[in-house]
Amino acid sequence: MRYAVSIYSFMQYIRQGRLTPLACIAKAKEMGFDAIEFVDFVFPKEEEPEAYARKIRAEADRVGIAVSNFAVGADFLCGSGGSLEEEICKVKRNVDIAVELGSSVLRHDVTGGPSNRTYQGFDNYLDRLARGCLAVTEYGAEKGIRTMTENHGYFSQDSRRVEKLINTVAHENFGQLVDIGNFLCADDDPVTAVGRCAPYAFYVHIKDFIVKSGEGPNPGEGFFLSRGGNFLRGTIIGHGNVPVVQCLRGLRRIGYDGYLSIEFEGMEDCLQGISVGLANLKRYAEEAG
Repeated sequence: MRYAVSIYSFMQYIRQGRLTPLACIAKAKEMGFDAIEFVDFVFPKEEEPEAYARKIRAEADRVGIAVSNFAVGADFLCGSGGSLEEEICKVKRNVDIAVELGSSVLRHDVTGGPSNRTYQGFDNYLDRLARGCLAVTEYGAEKGIRTMTENHGYFSQDSRRVEKLINTVAHENFGQLVDIGNFLCADDDPVTAVGRCAPYAFYVHIKDFIVKSGEGPNPGEGFFLSRGGNFLRGTIIGHGNVPVVQCLRGLRRIGYDGYLSIEFEGMEDCLQGISVGLANLKRYAEEAG
């Protein structure tokens, strides 16, 4: 198994000015990772994204670490002023940036849902979302980039919706970034959800959450609400309620052998959180067989 870390895990230090996005590359190597993944929002606005991607790849090559994924935002319902074609073009440009990074995969969102309350749900928008994903993945296939959606953003977060989207797109170049923790944001049991989505996994995020029932009082700072009103807080892998070992067994069962990428979003010091999380993840992967 190969281990990666999302640059999002370092955001605490990036926001504090203690690390730059480029400096995170060497730090990830120093911490023992095989790869680092990038997100579009750390790209500086004053530079052309393609040029900055080349800087990232050069630094990754210098320190001897791979760029395993490029994660970007997208909204095939409301993005680009509601123009599906313009939003598709925007995401296609990110496929080109993934090529510059040297990544073989691109993860993009599909939508956060309609901007206003309507009498339409996920199934009503499914065909439009699938058209956007299909156009992007066909372009990605031409460039040697596999594309994937993630269980992310509430509206397209629970496993049944993601599975339905992937099977509607029905293209071998399109799959899923399976985030074992994010299912909890939609109150979806991680073990059941991973078992459902594992066959579509191109890439995996490992994260942990402390979960407190919405029937109790608000725990305060650091917690946010799931779609159904439970309280969640990101934490170090192994310190929360996500059944990591059982999720890993579900991935092993279908033969997944790609990256396990840590996405730490806890309140703890991020370097400590990443380091302890990596040690725990390696041990859990051995236990999972």
